[in-house]
Amino acid sequence: MTLPPILFHYFQTPLPYARTLALQEKLHALQLSTRRTSPGSHPDLLLLLQHRPVYTFGRRQSQPSIGTEEDENDREHARLKALGADSVCTARGGLVTYHGPGQLVGYPLFDLSRPSPSHPTPIPIRTYISLLIRTITHHLQHTHSLVTAPCAHTGVFLDEHTKVASVGVQVRHRLTTHGFSLNVTKEPIEWFDRVVACGLEGVRAGCIEEAVQRISAGIEGAQSKPSQLTVPSIIPSLVSTFGNVFNREMRALDMDTEGEVQDAVRELEKDAKMAGDWLRAPLEVGDLRSEPS
Repeated sequence: MTLPPILFHYFQTPLPYARTLALQEKLHALQLSTRRTSPGSHPDLLLLLQHRPVYTFGRRQSQPSIGTEEDENDREHARLKALGADSVCTARGGLVTYHGPGQLVGYPLFDLSRPSPSHPTPIPIRTYISLLIRTITHHLQHTHSLVTAPCAHTGVFLDEHTKVASVGVQVRHRLTTHGFSLNVTKEPIEWFDRVVACGLEGVRAGCIEEAVQRISAGIEGAQSKPSQLTVPSIIPSLVSTFGNVFNREMRALDMDTEGEVQDAVRELEKDAKMAGDWLRAPLEVGDLRSEPS
């Protein structure tokens, strides 16, 4: 059985997190409704984007609490907002992390129940997460000549102390939301340094730009040249790798046509442009790091 192509779209302007989350929910509801009324006709989507600066908390940190714990959570949210970023509770897996410009975020909105030649039965969630991680590791290896390190923790690591990508998903009715993030340039690093990302003490955020420059300097025996790496520059390679790993055709979402998906995407792009500029670095307030969760 041949599966329909995955429709992907890259947002040119960094997006506000809450509005992007609302878009995911809207598209999830649309996929679910279409699957019920016309099975097999609902699209699988891959949203690629950068966020405006935001710290997000996973569902384990987002549950209602009382007393001292609630006060600590409120203080932590206030501290992070004082840095100039949003602070949002989510329903994804994992703990606190950062998203912002210089980091590629991917939100695959897939139906894991679709049968295919390689997966005749519904794709297990663990297998889906493994495919996301494999996509990132293959991209790093084949596009940037970066070798990743095995780790017991979910995500992608350049070594045991340097994490370059995170994965956190939610699955409802076999339909996925949330996804992965990959640090491309150095811009997110200073923001990451203000938290213990994913609760991993002793692990720092890395990025493709730093790792490639380090390799280049070692080969040339001199200081590396300024990087020309940007998030948009890696989109074609990442999309190609995604299709190869998932064994699916990748096709750009046709924004010249009308449709509920296109209308929702256009509305968010308009909101992102109206949101104006964003901070390039955190404000110098608060503690440098939060306590691990």
